Amino acid sequence: MYRENGFMLYRFHAVRLAALLLLLAWQTAYARPDMAPLGPNIADRGSAYYHFTQKQFDSRDGKRHYNVWTGVPNKSAPPGGFPVLYMLDGNAAMDKLSEAFLQQLFAANPPVLVAVGYQTDLPFDLDSRAYDYTPPGTDTQQLRGRAGGGSNAFRQLLEKSIAPAVEKGIAINPAQRGLWGHSYGGLFVLESWLSSSFFTTTFSAVPSLARNDFQLLKTMEAVSPQQAVGKHLYLMEGDGDRRAQDENSESGVLPRVRSTLAQLDQHGVPATYRLFPGLTHGAMFATSLQAALLQLSQAEKQPL
Repeated sequence: MYRENGFMLYRFHAVRLAALLLLLAWQTAYARPDMAPLGPNIADRGSAYYHFTQKQFDSRDGKRHYNVWTGVPNKSAPPGGFPVLYMLDGNAAMDKLSEAFLQQLFAANPPVLVAVGYQTDLPFDLDSRAYDYTPPGTDTQQLRGRAGGGSNAFRQLLEKSIAPAVEKGIAINPAQRGLWGHSYGGLFVLESWLSSSFFTTTFSAVPSLARNDFQLLKTMEAVSPQQAVGKHLYLMEGDGDRRAQDENSESGVLPRVRSTLAQLDQHGVPATYRLFPGLTHGAMFATSLQAALLQLSQAEKQPL
């Protein structure tokens, strides 16, 4: 009897260990995006619908170095000027743009594309984005040991240096100036919506809303219609990995997000929430980017 119980106990621990290892592997895969060097993007290959240029910028402290792609539609600007979308994690964003998708944008009211990336051949500069996209006071433990808290400085660079340089000579409609970001980038987008009126249409995808005891959500809930005049917030989430590894997997996060956005809308603050069922944190990168571009170009007839 002892030998049988011992065997059953062994099997129990073996199964539990296997499950734990599987969960750890799943979490590791989630936490580490594909960091293989990127090949040529649409700007390198060329497009029949857009022409692209590149400019380089440096952070004020000289520690971070940016590569910014600007894509302008190959057609005359509408009377009010082109809409424009600034895309964070620009290296990875450029990698997601295809000629077929640009053709779809071109057939509607195509936006100017501004992909704000880093001077690297990798899809993400993990250290730089952790610093640039997170608010002051962010704990390094929340960033896997990376330094954070540089969002104010990056916002100044984006609004005061990068935007004027890339928009020079292009007919831009400032009432249709958009900003899109994913994950830490989504956090930066929410901060920008709260603190600045430079971007009128903001698209935040799977931001880290559970950090700091929902403090950012609490700040959002206090926004009045007067503070949001001329601005529209779109917040996009996926629920494909809510069972374990995503920061927003904590119990009650998605209902709290939905409630906050509904409350804003009821109070006259233009805010739209969209859930993409079954999509994981990583899968939301390309999906939310395309949704933002379709919305801004009016190629998406239904609102997000």
